[in-house]
Amino acid sequence: MSKSKPSLPRGTRDFGPEISAKRSFIIDQIKQNFIKYGFSQLQTPAMENLSTLTGKYGDEGDQLLFKILNSGDYLNKATAEDYSAGSKQLTPKIADKGLRYDLTVPFARFVVMNQNEISFPFKRFQIQPVWRADRPQKGRYREFYQCDADIVGSKAIWNEAELTLLINDVFNDLNLDDYIIKVNHRDILFMLAAHVGLSEKTIAFCAEIDKLDKIGKEKVIENVISLGGDNDKVSEVMELISITNRQELIQKVKSIDSENQGVKEIISYFETLDRFKEKIIKVELDLSLARGLSYYTGVIYEVKPTSVSMGSICGGGRYDNLTGFFGLNGISGIGISFGLDRIYDVLEELKLFPEDITKPLDVLIVHFSEENLKHGQEVVMKLRADGIKADLYPDSDKMKKQFNYADKIKTPYTLVIGDNEMDSGQYMLKNMQSGEQKPMNLDKIIQHFKG
Repeated sequence: MSKSKPSLPRGTRDFGPEISAKRSFIIDQIKQNFIKYGFSQLQTPAMENLSTLTGKYGDEGDQLLFKILNSGDYLNKATAEDYSAGSKQLTPKIADKGLRYDLTVPFARFVVMNQNEISFPFKRFQIQPVWRADRPQKGRYREFYQCDADIVGSKAIWNEAELTLLINDVFNDLNLDDYIIKVNHRDILFMLAAHVGLSEKTIAFCAEIDKLDKIGKEKVIENVISLGGDNDKVSEVMELISITNRQELIQKVKSIDSENQGVKEIISYFETLDRFKEKIIKVELDLSLARGLSYYTGVIYEVKPTSVSMGSICGGGRYDNLTGFFGLNGISGIGISFGLDRIYDVLEELKLFPEDITKPLDVLIVHFSEENLKHGQEVVMKLRADGIKADLYPDSDKMKKQFNYADKIKTPYTLVIGDNEMDSGQYMLKNMQSGEQKPMNLDKIIQHFKG
């Protein structure tokens, strides 16, 4: 029997030590800021009931859900008629669970199930993998991590501003300057749809506007007019969208309908951010932004790198009605999600990871004999007790092999233990890059690594 060559499912990846260290660096920076801003951590199961997931992401999102076959004889409830009727009728008979598509819907489910134990407003963060049955391509995977922060139980515009400040702090801590935070408001998009005569086709209008950077201005105008939009008003809206000066743009939008809730909230949002003049916040109002997930109801965010060809690396928005799917009405929420995998790709391409991030050790202990090895076991534990990243070569091999191993794992220092070192308490500390070495007692070695 021939052995098959091992492989991975498309759109998934292994992460070796170096990549894992870099990913942990990103997670640590994001997590520290989540905690700094007062968010509490949650975790939810990898799988949810399909009834929880379906109908929350639109028809396209439902198609991208990974379904899990029922355990045991999963076909026992299916009939020949179910097969002939197609997947929509068959699927509920053979699969009642699926892998989570994002972290927001499971969070809404958690809020509803635990509403009597939660104090509102409730701020949570969650860093876990999600799965989408998408076509793999650059920056798009079938398994990837999301790093979410959400606030539920408050409609204050401060929440929108606070999440923007959080985004700003995270990317500052990651040393990423080449990005822009784009914001818009769904009520403004609906207002523009009504302005061009498409109040009954707002979703279709938003979908066309969202294609602006993909198919260009002229094609978008053509498509919106074909939906039934007024020619002159469509051209007027497209000119409006092209305005880059924020104050001018807000005044133009305000002139269409100054009582529009979205206009009022966007004005308040920018007034709040403008109070933090010491922070350089890279945010702009972009009326072409129309994020596709159907549950957004207010301010929407998208963060894109400006010097790397990559999709959004962070996004989110307000979702006033999400918990209503699960029977809890009147709970407003807003959240953002950092795309760990895309952020990794951006930092890697721009060479922004700290140089010492993948250094697994401060020092490797090498030895001449079995007795030296036993002594090294005590030394390595003393070094570790003082917070030094130390390891001990575990076998009594020749010194050449041990030093070759030290080179391969790129440890910056080795500590040599022989009989003389055991007797004197003076250990030879060798710089593996320069070759310089000098005898030092354990206290001085510890001081050396602690700086």
